[in-house]
Amino acid sequence: MKTKLALFAILVVVGQAYAQDYAFKVLANKGKNELKAGDSWQQLKVGTTLKKDDELRIAENAYLGLVHSTGKAIEVRKAGKYKVIDLAKEIKEPANVLNKYTDFILSSNTGPKNTLAATGAVDRGGSAIKVYLPRPELAIVYGDKVTINWEEDKSLSPYVVMFKSMFGDELASMETSDNFLTVDLGNKSFMNEDNIIVTVESKTNKNKISDEYTLKRLSKADKERIKTEYAKIAATTSEPTAINKMAIAAFFEQNNLLIDAIPYYQEAIKLAPDVPDYKDFYNDFLLRYGIKSKK
Repeated sequence: MKTKLALFAILVVVGQAYAQDYAFKVLANKGKNELKAGDSWQQLKVGTTLKKDDELRIAENAYLGLVHSTGKAIEVRKAGKYKVIDLAKEIKEPANVLNKYTDFILSSNTGPKNTLAATGAVDRGGSAIKVYLPRPELAIVYGDKVTINWEEDKSLSPYVVMFKSMFGDELASMETSDNFLTVDLGNKSFMNEDNIIVTVESKTNKNKISDEYTLKRLSKADKERIKTEYAKIAATTSEPTAINKMAIAAFFEQNNLLIDAIPYYQEAIKLAPDVPDYKDFYNDFLLRYGIKSKK
C-alpha cells in the first residue's frame, strides 16, 4: 500500500480518468504557459486537467508535458495558441498500458528542492562517501545492468567500487574517475550470487569509504512476471522523450524496483534539462525512500 501511494500523490485508474471527462493532465510545465477555460486566461500548473473545449497559450522557450486520458503522453515546445481538442485529435492510438503509470507523475510537494543529502546505514560523519542506493529491504534489482551513483567529490577521485558476497568474499573490484559506475550482474563474477554487497572508496584516501549497500536479485518467477509487463511498456515508450522515461520509472517504482527506476529518472532529466519539474520529481523520489535526506 505504501508503494502505491509513494510515487505520486494523485493517482487514478483509467476508469476514473474517463469518469472525470478530461482530455489531458499537465505533467510538467516550464514558462508562462496559460489556459483559457471559459472566458478567462489563467496560469497553467502541474496537475491541471484540460477539457476538450479549453485553449492553451504556450510562451516562447517554454515546455508543456501532457498526458492524455488514454495514457498517451505528448510534449509541446512550440510557442503559440493551441485548442485542446486539436491536440486530442493527434492521439491516434487506443488506450494503452501506460495509463496506470503516467498518472503517477502528478506529485505533491515534499518541501524545498535541491536540499538533499545521501543517507547510509551508519553515520560516519564527514568520512563516508554517500552512495545513492536504497536500504536493503528496498534494494531488489530486475535488470542485469545496474548503475550505482554517489555524491561527487573530485578530490576523492578516482574511486574503487568493491563487490563482495554475503560471506565477505571479493567478487569484483572496479575503478572509475566518475561518480557513477554501471555494472553487469550477468557477468560470471556475479552469476551465482543473489545478494551482493557494494562499497565505494577513494583510491587516494582509504579513510573515505561508503557504508555497505546491498543488491538483491529478483526471484526468477517475479522476473518473468516483470519481463512480461515491461515488454508492454517498452512497446509504447520507444520514442526517447522525458515523459516516456518517467512512465518507465513509475512502472519500476510501482513494482518496488527502485534501483531500476533511478536511471529512467536521470534520463528524463537529461532529455529535458531545462524543465525543473523532472528534477523535482526525481528529488521527491529520493526523499520518499530515504535514499537522500534533507540537509
